[in-house]
Amino acid sequence: MRPRVPWMNEVDDAILEFFADLNSGNADIALTPGVVHYNIVIIRGASNKSRSTFSRRMSNLAKAGLLELVDEDRRLYQITGMGFGYLSGDIDATDIEEPDS
Repeated sequence: MRPRVPWMNEVDDAILEFFADLNSGNADIALTPGVVHYNIVIIRGASNKSRSTFSRRMSNLAKAGLLELVDEDRRLYQITGMGFGYLSGDIDATDIEEPDS
């Protein structure tokens, strides 16, 4: 089990794990917070948090370098190499700085 970054919560892990699951074939997948929320909350039933929570958390994950906002107008995000590194335990939790809110 990987150590959780102190400022992160279960929604952050669910978001990153969802992106990693979709990117398992090395295909770059870009998704909006609404699509991520729908899949994690409605389809998977893995959270009961609001869409606005997912949007805010994805923005914070991007500021921390774990996601990348690839299309600002459409609010599309992708997981980064650092995001994969965190999930695999290759990046130490202490190396991930808390983003300015």
